[in-house]
Amino acid sequence: MQSFNPPIRTLMGPGPSDVHPRVTAALARPTIGHLDPAFQDLMEDIKGALRRLFQTDNALTFPVSAPGSAGMETCFANLVEPGDTVIVARNGVFGSRMEENVRRAGGTAIMVDQDWGRAIDVDAVAKAFEAAGTVKALAFVHAETSTGVRSDAAALCALAREHGALSIVDCVTSLGGIPVEVDAWGADAVYSGSQKCLSAPPGLSPVTFSPRAEKAVEARTTPVNSWFLDLSLVMAYWSGDGGRSYHHTAPVNAMYGLHEALVMFEEDGMEACFKRHAHMHRALVAGLEAMGLDMLVPANERLLQLNTVQIPDGVDEAAVRAHLLSAYGLEIGAGLGPLAGKVWRIGLMGTAASQKNVLLCLTALEDALARQQVRLDRGAGVAAAEALL
Repeated sequence: MQSFNPPIRTLMGPGPSDVHPRVTAALARPTIGHLDPAFQDLMEDIKGALRRLFQTDNALTFPVSAPGSAGMETCFANLVEPGDTVIVARNGVFGSRMEENVRRAGGTAIMVDQDWGRAIDVDAVAKAFEAAGTVKALAFVHAETSTGVRSDAAALCALAREHGALSIVDCVTSLGGIPVEVDAWGADAVYSGSQKCLSAPPGLSPVTFSPRAEKAVEARTTPVNSWFLDLSLVMAYWSGDGGRSYHHTAPVNAMYGLHEALVMFEEDGMEACFKRHAHMHRALVAGLEAMGLDMLVPANERLLQLNTVQIPDGVDEAAVRAHLLSAYGLEIGAGLGPLAGKVWRIGLMGTAASQKNVLLCLTALEDALARQQVRLDRGAGVAAAEALL
């Protein structure tokens, strides 16, 4: 074996996103013990920063020591018991993963399906509540990574509360790129990931649980079907300012990276981060449309940080992505499920939401499409973006 030296890439796919050199430098700091008092101070810093980022006062807010999928499973494993009914609003891949989590927890999932590329229909969810009887929770994706759609989290969480149900919300792609207002929404269990708009490496999943969700966990009549993700055990390690009990060996250096990413987020300021994502999104879309490309999602439902672009007829989309990677070191994403072969997914998340990346992406796409004899106005995409930038 030899040491691995990864190629230099610009990451503009659905995640992970580019990691800032300050964060990679933080990862290389000396490892200390996961029960060291200095590390416990770091844990408290992270918890406080995540509360501010989630815009919540929830005491039960911390990063799960595993990627975003484990954050999802933490929410479902702790809140869903055998026999529970959960309404799952699905408008992409990650709604299907929610359904699978309900099933594995022993619950029954009532699916409310929406066309891929459109926001969840709140009225359709309301009708499902009226027909379902007693419902334990409503689960939905705020920012659907597979389609680039943003749904109305405030309305959906309010609907859940109106019917006495908890809300479980996937904010993996939204946290840090657009507002996530946990307390204002009245959301009960929310999970995210470190590798999207926070621009930290993959491997940590910030979660937050409301007091209502905590009471639901305490009222369980069956054990959580996961030792590692059982909140009653995990929080003995994460809660308090000292005297924590050993649960698992936390990924110490990964926590350094997340901490530094949160420091940078607060240095920039939340509103400034949101404005930057919005500004780069508008420039990218202007450039794509000037090239003659169409967006999949209506403007009022689009994610700013994950853009789904329809592929022109006759274009070998995999060849385009391969050319971008080999000639420009640029990664964009392919479509998933029914959108496979029909769209590209272009991420503008965290550090990747920059003028440099927008112009690189437009230049590279124009080159790749021209090589496939697509008729376009050369230079129009970059010019349109520059006019906004």
